[in-house]
Amino acid sequence: MAVIRREEKYMKEAIKQAKKAEKIDEVPIGCVIVYEDKIISRGYNRRNIDKNTLSHAEMNAIRKASKKLGDWRLDDCEMYVTLEPCQMCAGAIVQSRIKKVYIGSMNPKAGCAGSVLNLLQVEKFNHQAEIETGVLGAECSSMLTEFFKKLRERKNKLRK
Repeated sequence: MAVIRREEKYMKEAIKQAKKAEKIDEVPIGCVIVYEDKIISRGYNRRNIDKNTLSHAEMNAIRKASKKLGDWRLDDCEMYVTLEPCQMCAGAIVQSRIKKVYIGSMNPKAGCAGSVLNLLQVEKFNHQAEIETGVLGAECSSMLTEFFKKLRERKNKLRK
């Protein structure tokens, strides 16, 4: 019997969050925050539903984790996110002092954990987060690819 790595176990939980976003026609991005080997918060993309630019999976999870711990500092926490954070979310990760970020799929057009920029590891900032990429990467990537394929198909049908 195969042993599931800890990183994969938590990324699967982030994928479950991404699927919640997909069910409400949001881009399927999910996130969980882990403290002392327990999930303390979950988040998924809700920008369209909330009509709020800030309602990214990571921002929603950070807000909930801070409330749960009663502190804006998330020093000993780890984040698992299905898509590489954007500049806003990367900034929030640094500001909240999250220790390590596990990323499923990289985002070559807007990613700020190594693709376009790496805001999580700027030496001049007072905090840098460790990064591990590619955790269940194929699954995270295919979920996004399928979502955008279906979205394009729907838009093309509307044009006809």
